Amino acid sequence: MSFTPPSAGNGADADRQLDALISRIQSLTGGESVAPAAKQQPRPAQGATGPGVTATNQVPAGQVDAGGSGAGATRPSPPPAGLSGGPQPAQRPTVPQRPAAQNPTPAAGDTPVTPQGAPRPNRPGTPQGAASASGSAAAKPPQRARPQPAKPPAKEAAGGPKQSLGGGVEIPPGPLGFEPSRDEAWRPVEPESMEKAGINESILEAIMYRFLLTAGESEGRKIADQVKVPFRLVEPILTRMKMEQNIAYKNATATNDYVYILTETGRQIARNHSADCTYFGACPVRLEDYIKSIRYQTIEGQYPKKADLVRAFSDLLINPKMLNRLGPAIASGRGMFLFGFPGNGKTSIAERVTGAFGKYIWIPRSVDIDGDVLRVFDPMNHVLAMPEENTGLLDIGGFDKRWVRIERPTIIAGGELTMEMLEVLCNSDTNISESPLQLKSNCGTLVIDDFGRQKMRVDELLNRWIIPLEKRYDFLNMASGKKIQVPFDQLVIFSTNLEPKDLVDDAFLRRIPYKIEVENPPEQDFRKLFEIMCRITKVPYNPDAIDYLIKTHYLPVGRPFRNCQPRDLLLQVRNFCLYNDLEVELKNEYFDFACDNYFSVM
Repeated sequence: MSFTPPSAGNGADADRQLDALISRIQSLTGGESVAPAAKQQPRPAQGATGPGVTATNQVPAGQVDAGGSGAGATRPSPPPAGLSGGPQPAQRPTVPQRPAAQNPTPAAGDTPVTPQGAPRPNRPGTPQGAASASGSAAAKPPQRARPQPAKPPAKEAAGGPKQSLGGGVEIPPGPLGFEPSRDEAWRPVEPESMEKAGINESILEAIMYRFLLTAGESEGRKIADQVKVPFRLVEPILTRMKMEQNIAYKNATATNDYVYILTETGRQIARNHSADCTYFGACPVRLEDYIKSIRYQTIEGQYPKKADLVRAFSDLLINPKMLNRLGPAIASGRGMFLFGFPGNGKTSIAERVTGAFGKYIWIPRSVDIDGDVLRVFDPMNHVLAMPEENTGLLDIGGFDKRWVRIERPTIIAGGELTMEMLEVLCNSDTNISESPLQLKSNCGTLVIDDFGRQKMRVDELLNRWIIPLEKRYDFLNMASGKKIQVPFDQLVIFSTNLEPKDLVDDAFLRRIPYKIEVENPPEQDFRKLFEIMCRITKVPYNPDAIDYLIKTHYLPVGRPFRNCQPRDLLLQVRNFCLYNDLEVELKNEYFDFACDNYFSVM
C-alpha cells in the first residue's frame, strides 16, 4: 500500500507549521532540544509512491521502529483508516494522544513502545509530542520521572497522630515534638496562614494601628510580638500599609527589619480605630476555636482515681471516710455542696480539688465575637505557666502565641459575689469586655465560699445557674446586644456553714448531686494535727501539754474539736512567748492563756 505525499506548495506550509510547533514545544519544556533529524531528511520526490518510500512527514511524533536495524531507523506509518493507496490530501502533523493505559518501563536504551505501536506517554509535566516531534528516536534517550521522596502525612509532621483524651474527644495533633498527656492534653499549633488560623485581618490591622499610635514607633518584629502573630504573616500587612502611605520607614535595623511610624493619614486612621476600641493586645481568637479548646481539655470524663486525690490532699489531714466520700463527687466533674461547722477545712478542701485533675490548660488571651473583644486571661485569677520557648530571630515557634498555658484554674468567690460578676462586663470608655467568673474557671473549679452570705439573694444566684448546671452551657449577653453560647465546664463547689435545705429548694438540690458534710475530727486526728502544726509553726511538740489541753479545756466542758484550732492555739502560744521574750515551747500555763483568749466568747 502506498500514498502520495503532499504537493510542494502545501509541503512548505506544513514545514512552517511544524517549525512553529517545535518552537512552541521547546518553550513549554524549558528549552529542551528536539532532534532535527527528521527535518534534515530530504523530502521524497513528488508523486513517488510504493513500499520503499517512507513518508517522514506523516509519522506521528515519537513513533519509531523498536525492531529496526539502526537506532535512528524510522518506522513506516500506515495510512489513516479508510484511505486507499491512491493519492491522498495533505495532512497536518498531529501530536499523538496520551494512551489510556500505562506500560511497563522498558530496559535501558530501548524505545518505549505500547503493544499497539503508539508512543509511551511522556514524563509528567512534559507536553505531549515534546519527546520527538520529528519522529527520530536517536536524538535523546528517554527520560524517566525522577522519584520523589514520600512526604509524611500532615498530622505526623504536626506532632503525631490524633489523641483521644478528656472524655473520648478526638484531639488534633499539637506542635512538632509535643506529646499529649493527662497533665497537658492539648497545645495550639502556630498559625501557618491567616485563613487556617481564622485571623480576622481587619481586626489585626486595627490593633497594629492602635499599637503604633500608642508606642509612637516600633520595629516590625516587635509589632508581631505585640499582636502574638508570626512575623511572616504580619510583614505583608506592613508592606501594604506602607504602599498605602499610612506608615513609613523611620530607619532600618541590623536584623533586616525596619522601624515603622505612622504618617499623618495613618495617624488619623489609628484615631478612628481607637475611638471604637482601645484594645491593642494579642490578636483575638475565634469563639468557635475557644469552644473547641474547652472540649479538648474538659475535666468531665477524666475520672481521677484515689491516688490522684491522695496526691492533691497530701498537705492536709483527711479522714479516710471523708476521702471516700469526696472521690466520686470530684470524679463526676459536676457540682457538690460542702457544708458543716466553721473551721473544719471546707475551703481548704475546695481549693485543692483541682489538683486531682491535669496540671495545665491553654486559654486564649482574648476572644473575637463579631468584632467585640472579650478578654479571657486574667492575671488576678490565673497562674501563668508557659512552656520553654526559643526567643529572638531564631524563634522557630511551635505553639500559637495568642494562647497562654496556665495552671488549671481554681477561682474562689466569697461574700463579695454579685450578679454583675456573673455577666460580661464592658468598659464604656475602652469598649473592652471582661469575661465573667464562670468563663474564667472553665476546665477548673469554681468555689462559692460562704454560700448564703453574698450581697445578692440566694434565689437570684440559683435562678441564674439552674440551667447551666444541668445543660453544661451558658448564655452571655455582649454589650452590642449579641447573645452567645459558651461552655459551662467546671466543678462548682458550694461551701457553706448553713444547712443546704435551709438555703435552696429541692429543684436546685437535684442539680447538685453530691452533698458532703465536713464533720468534726475525732480526738486521734486532733492530736495528729497538733503534731503536724508544731512542725509548721516551729514550736517543739510536747505530748504532755496536749494531754493537759484536751483534758482541761475540751472534755470537761464538752467543747467540740475543730480542724483549725491546733493551728490557732499554737500561734497564740508562740506570739505570747515572743512578746514576753520567753523560749518558745508548750507549757500548761501557756495553753491556759491561749484558751482564755481564743474561747472567751465561744
